Amino acid sequence: MGKLVYIAAPLFNEMEWNRNLYVKKLVEDMGFEVHLPQDKAGRFSDLSKNTKNTVKLRKTIFNNDLEGVKNCDIILCLLDGRVPDEGTCVELGMSYVLGKKCVGFKTDIRSMDRQGYDNIMITESIGQNMAESEEELVKILTSIKNEVE
Repeated sequence: MGKLVYIAAPLFNEMEWNRNLYVKKLVEDMGFEVHLPQDKAGRFSDLSKNTKNTVKLRKTIFNNDLEGVKNCDIILCLLDGRVPDEGTCVELGMSYVLGKKCVGFKTDIRSMDRQGYDNIMITESIGQNMAESEEELVKILTSIKNEVE
């Protein structure tokens, strides 16, 4: 059984939904198991239309994501966007504290400060495992896979 990768990513539009699926397939093709929250629960905006109990729905989604983080070996954070997604940042922080391998994937050239750096809490959690291209991501994941096998 392969190592489990939790993909932490925004999920608020069709482009993000499709990119998440693309990255999932890339990671699976490398021999990893993948926990992609959208596969487990779907989109809150869609699900909330079918329930009157959004409090319970929010708690269910949170608990599903929390269990995914606890059970993963590696977290892969998709960080593109004007600023990284808040949920992704929380999942990264939890993963770091739990001692998980933390990987970032950011192809977006926009950054959070004038010097061109993301928030220090993100960069320090990820360390040298930040990929700026698909090729770099494959290289980082391959390296992690080889060291844990």
